[in-house]
Formats: sequence, structure tokens, C-alpha cells
Amino acid sequence: MHLTCYGAVREVTGSMHLLTTENDHILLDCGMFQGRRREAAEKNKVMPFDPGILTNAVLSHAHIDHSGRIPLLTKNGFNGRLICTRATADACEYMLPDSAHIQESDANYLNYKTVRTALSRMKTGRGKETVSQREATRIKKLLKKNRHDLNLETINDLLDQYSLQAVQPLYTIDDAEQALTYFDGYPYREPVNIGRDMTCTLYDAGHILGSAITMISVRDNGRRYKICYTGDLGRFDKPIINDPTLEFTDEDRAVDLLIMESTYGDRLHEPVVDLKPGLKKVLAETCERGGTLLIPSFAFGRTQELLYVLHEIYNENELPRLPVYLDSPLATKLTRVFGEHPEVYDRQTRQTFLKKGQNPFLFDQMHFVASVQESMALNREEKPHIVIAASGMCEAGRILHHLRYKIHSERNTVLVVGYMAQNTLGRRILDQGTKYEKSGRKGPPPLLKFMNKQYPLKAHVVKLGGFSAHGDKAEMLRFLKKSNLKIKKIALVHGEEDQTLAFAKYLKKEGFAVTVPRRGETLEIR
Repeated sequence: MHLTCYGAVREVTGSMHLLTTENDHILLDCGMFQGRRREAAEKNKVMPFDPGILTNAVLSHAHIDHSGRIPLLTKNGFNGRLICTRATADACEYMLPDSAHIQESDANYLNYKTVRTALSRMKTGRGKETVSQREATRIKKLLKKNRHDLNLETINDLLDQYSLQAVQPLYTIDDAEQALTYFDGYPYREPVNIGRDMTCTLYDAGHILGSAITMISVRDNGRRYKICYTGDLGRFDKPIINDPTLEFTDEDRAVDLLIMESTYGDRLHEPVVDLKPGLKKVLAETCERGGTLLIPSFAFGRTQELLYVLHEIYNENELPRLPVYLDSPLATKLTRVFGEHPEVYDRQTRQTFLKKGQNPFLFDQMHFVASVQESMALNREEKPHIVIAASGMCEAGRILHHLRYKIHSERNTVLVVGYMAQNTLGRRILDQGTKYEKSGRKGPPPLLKFMNKQYPLKAHVVKLGGFSAHGDKAEMLRFLKKSNLKIKKIALVHGEEDQTLAFAKYLKKEGFAVTVPRRGETLEIR
């Protein structure tokens, strides 16, 4: 029996691990790589194995870096079932079609640019064929139905007519909808058969709604083995959902291999108790400048935490109640999923809101921005307000347009509340904005290029690490030492190489047997 790590090893995104026994192949997560467009596209489009060999797959949670390539599995020969919690299955009903929409939109835009560039070259005679300037102008006008919508029929016809290479989406909305028919949702702590003499039991990981630690029990060559996959481990004492599980059933305590995340393996977060005071401080400072508080946020998990804490702050009546705009149709839908699963709320949420008959995520100042037109109008709003918008790493979505309008004013604040992967716009904003703040904001502001234009980063950039959904170094060690698990060996995954190697070194000093696999490396389980 062995485990092969195909993604999120010595890097953060693209989680994918294959457990192989004599009889079965079980996939743990099927995530999408995120980062530089070209590099991510190359990694994402090729599956490292034939999906037809898989018996079943287990999904730890709904975040796209763990679930985003599932439609590639199901459209390329996967015949098993996708095992997850009920909340994860419900969230994926929105997450995967939204991911497909992004794939299709990106492909359509790149094809539009290809045709536009080709026509421009033909007009100047630099291509193999030429068209008149009048004809080129006429055709270019046909590329859009109006200022915002692409004329896809015309674009596709021109791609064919001039033998231009078209970009294809990784998968379509139809592919995503088909993938959802493979999902089976289960409650925590209920053993599920996933292979021959093989079961998995899902325990609460405390990361996001429905996130799970997967405990696999398998008999191989006459011996019973336990393989535990943490997925993403959450923090302790955070609002809304329960803490990561520390008490496992007696039959699941002895673990032969723990596959463990290491995102913050060499970092410590601000204490959870500082979340609300930290947000209040940023809000007060932004209000004093008469600016907008702009928060890039993951649609699932982080957004709902922000709404929860803002609701608490507004209930205290200590600060101006600025209007709060949730500018993400996906986040709006996922907030509804949160409302449909109160059974997984923690005690604090029940006492703070549910016993008072309040919805944790709805209050008088909340506004859900639905249409593109509403979002565009909000871009131009000058009165102080709060915007929470996708995507969390500023790589796509409506957040880009808010940044375009707000990032060049020192009245405004960009609040970073989560992890920003290397080579993302969010990471550049965080790194360059933090450096500018530490310099006392002296000299010219840094320039950031996005949406084909450079913008001065005059807005204040603040990071509140306490909002992270990942446990830090101390909290991951707490899981290892305070849980009732007896762990034989640990394989560290899901962390940038410096974080993972530092955490491995630390754990070895604490007496744990640790390995750090590379992408494609196979580990024997003995």
C-alpha cells in the first residue's frame, strides 16, 4: 500500500493525493492549482493518472484549491463516488459551477483578444492576409454586442475563418453540473465504505463549514492500517464553527500515516480574541479618513466570518454603522448555505445570535450586490462604506474593479484577511503595501499592474492574520499533542517549501517522525 502526492506538496494549491492498495485507488482531494495564469493552466489541464482507475474519491472541503478539478475527473472516465460532508456537497453546488463560469469567461476573453490582435495585424499588413481598414473596423465592432458583452458567435467564426488557435476552458458549466451528480454527503463520525475492506470516517476539521479530517481504515495483507488526512486544519476558538477535532474514537486513534497541512508551519497568527478589536481599529481609522474599507475575501468561510464579526461590532453601537456591501453573487449563495446548516454551529454562535432570534450573517446595514450594473455603480461611490468582494487572492472577479477605482486614494484601506499565494495580485498588494507602510509612506507609492494598466498603491494596506482559516504553527502542534491520536509518521503537505521544511524541522525536534514529499513522490505505508 502506498500514497502518491500529486499536488499541494512544497506548495499550497492543487491538493491531490492518491492512496493505492492491492484492490483500490482512492483519491484524496482534486484541487486546482492557482497562481501565474500560464503555469497554473499547464498544471491544471493534465491529470497525472487515468481517472478511470479510481475506485472512489474523498473531498476534505469545498475550497477550489481542493475541489476545483473534480469536473475533469468526472468528464474523463471517473466511475466512483465523491465522499464528503453534507455541507461540503451543498457548497460545491455553487462553487464548481462558479469555477466553470470563470474558466469559460477567461477563455472567451482570451479568444476575443486573439481575434482583436489578429485583425489589427491584418489591417497594417503584418499578417499573411489583409483586410481593408473599413472592413477591420466593421468586424471589430461585431466582437462585442455592447460595451460589456462579447459576441461569441462572431468571435468563434473569425477564429475558424483565419485558423487562429482558440483557448478552451478547463471545463464548462455543463461539466460542473454533471460532476455534482457524483457527490454523496455524509454526517461527521459515520463510517462509509469506500473500497474493498476499506472505510473512511469524517471528523470536523474546524477550517470552514463542512471541512473534514478524513480517517481511512483499510485491511491490506492481513493487517489493519489507518491513514489520516487533515485536509486544511482550522483555528481554535474561532466563531461560527467548531474547533478541530481532538477526540477520535478508540478504533481510529492509532495512525500509521498522518498527511498533514503546513500552510503556516513557521508563523504565528494574531490571537483569535484580537479579531474584533483589530477590525474595529481598521474600521475607525478608515472612517476618520472618510474612506472605503475594501476587503478581498474568499466567498466561502472568510466572508461569513467577516459578516459575523461586523454584526457583533454593529450590535455594540461604538462605531458608525457604515453600509456593508457583499459584492459577490457566489458569496451571497454560500451565505445561504451557512444559514441552512446551523447543526454545525458552535456554542458561541448559538448563544450570541440564534437564542436571540438573529441570523449571524444578516443585519440592517447589509446589502447584497447582485447585478454587474449595481457593482459598477458601487465602484464610483464616494461616501464611506465597506465592500467585501471576491476573489480572496485578487486574481479575478469584481474585487479587481473595486481595486481599480479605490487603490489610488490614501483615504481608502485594503484589508487583507487571508492567505495570499505566491505570484498572485493579492500577494503583491500585501508585500508592496506592507513595505510602503513600514517606510512611513515616504516617497512615491509602489505601482501595481493589473487589468492591463498600472495603478499607484496609495491606499493603506493592513493585514489581520487572525481571520485566517488555517491553524498556525502553535495550533497545528496543539492538534498533534492534545488530540488522542498516536501517530507513527507524518507527511507534510500544503505549504510553501520554506514553511513546510521549517515545520518539519520543528516537529522532528518535538520527537515526531516526519517526511516532506515532492510532487509525484510515492510513500510506502508500512
